[in-house]
Amino acid sequence: MAPSLAHLVCLLLLLLLLLSALPLSAAASTPRNIGGMIQGVNYASAAAGILSSSGSELGMHVSLTQQVQQVEDTYEQLALALGEAATVDLFRRSVFFVSIGSNDFIHYYLRNVSGVQMHYLPWEFNQLLVNAVRQEIKNLYNINVRKVVLMGLPPVGCAPHFLSDYGSQNGECIDYINNVVIEFNYGLRHMSSEFIRQYPDSMISYCDTFEGSVDILENRDRYGFLTTTDACCGLGKYGGLFICVLPQMACSDASSHVWWDEFHPTDAVNRILAENVWSGEHTRMCYPVNLQEMVKLKQ
Repeated sequence: MAPSLAHLVCLLLLLLLLLSALPLSAAASTPRNIGGMIQGVNYASAAAGILSSSGSELGMHVSLTQQVQQVEDTYEQLALALGEAATVDLFRRSVFFVSIGSNDFIHYYLRNVSGVQMHYLPWEFNQLLVNAVRQEIKNLYNINVRKVVLMGLPPVGCAPHFLSDYGSQNGECIDYINNVVIEFNYGLRHMSSEFIRQYPDSMISYCDTFEGSVDILENRDRYGFLTTTDACCGLGKYGGLFICVLPQMACSDASSHVWWDEFHPTDAVNRILAENVWSGEHTRMCYPVNLQEMVKLKQ
């Protein structure tokens, strides 16, 4: 299974602090399922996109809208078990991590599924996505979510799949794809800043995964990587022609590679990015605050 940045950052968060605003004794005194919710809940769906139609060819998935609806269900369950006041306090102190959007490009727009490119120019599609994300963050705000870490997208145009598919000669990233992603990321960052201005009791920290990834790609020696173009597991040029399906296809040392398979970075890359999200250990990625600073904020 390909490791994910979202998974690692959440693990770091859980290892470095207790998410719950309630003491451990409160969790211990509640039913087991409620006690688990107090410590943290994972709503992620691997094949999901911002749009419900994104990633449909990958099988069953839970869209961003459905994930937020699940958060709303959790709120109601906790309110019944803990009371409204305690649930409001818990949600306002907790950090919600939002990392989604790659599938909207990789498995929808760039593949022109259902002729989507005929209906939306790249900038129009980006605006559609950003507006959808804002609506879901507003829905979270309506149930007392006040702290959100919002991840931008990585340089998708540097993934081995697109290097192979677009015929990159010497491992150069595909500018067309990266420019579309940069525009989307700019929209996310601008939206998050405007949201904070409109709702000053909220805090959205936008984390620039693109810049953090480019820092790794441009300084591979400093980070200990041997290759920035070839997938550890895959077939064809750059390992991007065919998906990794067998352990025998993998390289002997994934930590020397930036890319695990045709789309996903290795655990080593994810850890660097996660450390940046947490404290900016290698380079600053998150604005206006990093995750370590966010959890200390009083709401």
